[in-house]
Amino acid sequence: MTGRVAGLLGLACLAGALAAFGVPAAALAQEAMIGAPQPWGMGLQASGGPIKDAISSFNALVFWIIVAITIFVAALLAYVVWRFRASANPNPSRTSHNTTLEIAWTVVPVLILVVIAIPSFRLIYYQDRTVDADLTVNVQGRQWYWHYGYPDNGNFTFDSYPVQTEDLQAGQMRNLEVDNPLVIPVGANVRVLTTGQDVIHSFFVPSLGVQRYTIPGRTLETWMRADRPGTFYGQCNQICGVNHWFMPIVVRAVPQAEYEAWVAQARANFAQGLPPGPPVALAASNAPGAPAVATQINVAEVRR
Repeated sequence: MTGRVAGLLGLACLAGALAAFGVPAAALAQEAMIGAPQPWGMGLQASGGPIKDAISSFNALVFWIIVAITIFVAALLAYVVWRFRASANPNPSRTSHNTTLEIAWTVVPVLILVVIAIPSFRLIYYQDRTVDADLTVNVQGRQWYWHYGYPDNGNFTFDSYPVQTEDLQAGQMRNLEVDNPLVIPVGANVRVLTTGQDVIHSFFVPSLGVQRYTIPGRTLETWMRADRPGTFYGQCNQICGVNHWFMPIVVRAVPQAEYEAWVAQARANFAQGLPPGPPVALAASNAPGAPAVATQINVAEVRR
């Protein structure tokens, strides 16, 4: 109960800080989501957008098909062991061909593969690109960090480096935090154009259902959409060198008003030769005099 009261007080303090920055109180109506690995987690990460919804649905379809096949094969093996054991069948059959069975065990697997293939191809095409993009971001993989660009918002670019273990603040996740996250507006179809600077990397954010290689000399396209505010963690899952395991991705989805405020802040910072800076909500929580609990609201939600 004490932890719940403290959390409510923290949210109240955060709401006051956001109000001071002109962020509508309605932005807090949706609970911030954390897309990250869970201790002892099983299955896929929770979905933060429509692409991951489709992936989860397809995963469930294939899972239940596998369950049905496993049960059928196990039952068939059990029947064969019981029916054709030596004591019950001392004179085994010498039948070498059974046309009906041969047709069945050829046609049935083909039909199962067709049932799997049709939604699989639809999902691949759905993930490929969006025809009505609200925003385009450029993603470049580098050894060993990420380089982001916003061509629709003044064409500013910045680097996103991993936060070292010794520099982590309270509540941050080891090997998953970065200094400058990729910021997108909630509900926007974001076109993602990927390329590589040196070797092949992979832009992979599980909770948004996004994975695309970044290949030097080529530009690949995909898209993503976050349907609720939150922070979504990913990593490069391509073996791209000695630090391939330490190349985290952080995508922060914020309300449209907060996104526009962040873009204005980023432009001003770049005019002064500074990095883009955190989103408004995070900046508000780090303002002088703000309670420490406010800085941990988002990350703490996943650990309640």
